Amino acid sequence: MRCMLLLLAMAVVAREATAQDDQCVRDRAAMVETIRSYARSAGTSLGPQGLSERVLEAMAQTKRHLFIPERSCAIAYADRPVPIGLGQTISQPYIVALMTELAEVAPDHVVLEIGTGSGYQAAILARLARKVCTIEIIPQLAETAAKTLKDLAYDNVSVRLGDGFDGWPECGPFDAIVVTAALGQPPPPLIEQLKVGGRLVMPVGSAYTTQQLTVVEKITPDKTTTRSVALVRFVPFTRSQN
Repeated sequence: MRCMLLLLAMAVVAREATAQDDQCVRDRAAMVETIRSYARSAGTSLGPQGLSERVLEAMAQTKRHLFIPERSCAIAYADRPVPIGLGQTISQPYIVALMTELAEVAPDHVVLEIGTGSGYQAAILARLARKVCTIEIIPQLAETAAKTLKDLAYDNVSVRLGDGFDGWPECGPFDAIVVTAALGQPPPPLIEQLKVGGRLVMPVGSAYTTQQLTVVEKITPDKTTTRSVALVRFVPFTRSQN
């Protein structure tokens, strides 16, 4: 009798888990359609091509709900930022897709991310690049993100604890750099570690106010071009106190 009750309970749990998984798939698909709609209305910020199918497919395949504390699909796939604790957030899905698109990541690229946070942006980049190196200055976030990425088998992502201002020379040079925190100007060491032809995407501006999402392209070893794409609002770039 006990065995039968246990089997029935396991069956109920399995059905509930399947129903939750199905709902997550639907919510994630709806998120992608929202991103696609926003991209169509973005106009010149993305150009006539809009968001690439590669980026949209990466967004569709990545389980965002596993990168937030609540593990809630309803919260994760809504097009808004989500707090992840310690004063940090996981960015709005459209902004994640936009920054990824602007970085123009190719399958053979090595990408640097500054500000690992939950690990979600790194997971998106990992689906598009050969290797992702990501730096997080907050120990608890670095540890949690590294575990999440490892548990989800993102084997081409390396997480480092430290100040991202100086980049990660040993891991580069980089074809693309994505910075997920706002600073008054791009850090010179990051420009130095960017390959010629590479792109740096980051919010530029003061903390706790509106910033410009900015693309820096390295034309020659000593020359870059800069353009502003959209108004955004990111947490400030945190520096080490040492």
